[in-house]
Amino acid sequence: MTKAKGPMLFDLEDDAPTLTPSDAPPVPDAVGPALQGQAMSTAAALAARPVSKLARWFWSLLFALLTTVISVAAWNFVTRLVNENLYLGYGVAALFALFLFVVLLIVIKELSAFARLAKIDRIQHAADTALVGEDLSSARGVVRDLTALYAARDDTRWGRERLAERDGDMFDAAALLAVAETELLGPLDIAARREVEAAARQVATVTALVPLALADVAAALGSNIRMIRRIAEIYGGRSGTLGSWRLTRAVLSHLVATGAVAVGDDLLEPILGGSLLSKLSRRFGEGLVNGALTARVGVAAIEVCRPLPFISVKRPSVRSIIKSALTGLIGTKNTKEGV
Repeated sequence: MTKAKGPMLFDLEDDAPTLTPSDAPPVPDAVGPALQGQAMSTAAALAARPVSKLARWFWSLLFALLTTVISVAAWNFVTRLVNENLYLGYGVAALFALFLFVVLLIVIKELSAFARLAKIDRIQHAADTALVGEDLSSARGVVRDLTALYAARDDTRWGRERLAERDGDMFDAAALLAVAETELLGPLDIAARREVEAAARQVATVTALVPLALADVAAALGSNIRMIRRIAEIYGGRSGTLGSWRLTRAVLSHLVATGAVAVGDDLLEPILGGSLLSKLSRRFGEGLVNGALTARVGVAAIEVCRPLPFISVKRPSVRSIIKSALTGLIGTKNTKEGV
């Protein structure tokens, strides 16, 4: 038997189907772990982590010790310099006195910021009490406090005038506070929403573009602190450095306790759709989730910093903020807004 030379031909049956590459089944999408917004989750955990009493004692004693050592060293340096050169010693002493004066002004500013935040807390508590008890006199007291809080601001002048015109026509606590909410807080709500959208867009962009592991965490934490500080300033809080950190801890602690930062791509699926979200790169998807979580932090900050609860004005929708913030980063579908 000899081997055949050249190609061999096989006759195919007439009923055999002719297959082409287009007839091949699609390659299934790789299913990876769900997006969790690692940068925002880590930033929230760091900011909301409770400080132990031992750590507080350590830092307090260290600060007292360093302050004492620096003060004694500065005093000895100035007195020795005065003995050696009178005019130069007095000049350095004047510089130290000026420095202490600036430190005193900073302390006064921080205490004033804490007082402003405490005043907003009192107004919130008084408004809740007036609504629950339907107390018209308490509601009028809340309106007076709100008017005094925004008396020096030009952006609320028209609202204060409108409120003063309609104040005498209201004989119900809820109606009076609803008018105050609409006239005074309406423009402030719009400004606060814009701050939340800008922060969410920034966090999403930085997380998607920066490949460093800790850079996105630092960017997310810094953006959220600035956002919360700006929201507090919009509503009249004027929080200082320590006040901003305290306010940030309060907001993020609330979100961590309620599990609001433990969710992931479920925030984006109703907006982008699961098929579109699954086709995004892992890094870009994490950026979108971190931006969505930032929007959720912003809504919580609005509720904390707002002097009045939401009465007649609709509470900001996290999904609508996400859609507005992520416009330009990715195309979104028109879906029904939800809370």
